[in-house]
Amino acid sequence: MGPNMSNLPAKTRTVAAVRDQVSCALDGDTVILHLGSGTYYGLNAVGSTIWNLIQEPRTIDEIHNRLLQQYEVDAGDCERDLLNLLDDLTKAGLVEIRDACTD
Repeated sequence: MGPNMSNLPAKTRTVAAVRDQVSCALDGDTVILHLGSGTYYGLNAVGSTIWNLIQEPRTIDEIHNRLLQQYEVDAGDCERDLLNLLDDLTKAGLVEIRDACTD
């Protein structure tokens, strides 16, 4: 099972999309289908940016920095929203979050 996001020391952990899904872009948004459960999940434009970034494993810090470069947003708000989305995606079984020392 994935780690509990509430105790996530956050930024050094690595995030990656799971393989058991397919996704497609629709007018700047993204729709993801979890193949195991048959559940659909929709992302807005910012969520889609995050989703595209995690098609390869990336640290939470790297994702956060990329968002700050791309969008005019407060760093604290960005981090909170990023962690909330990653928590949702983890609960939906669409991403895996690993400690930095894990391959």
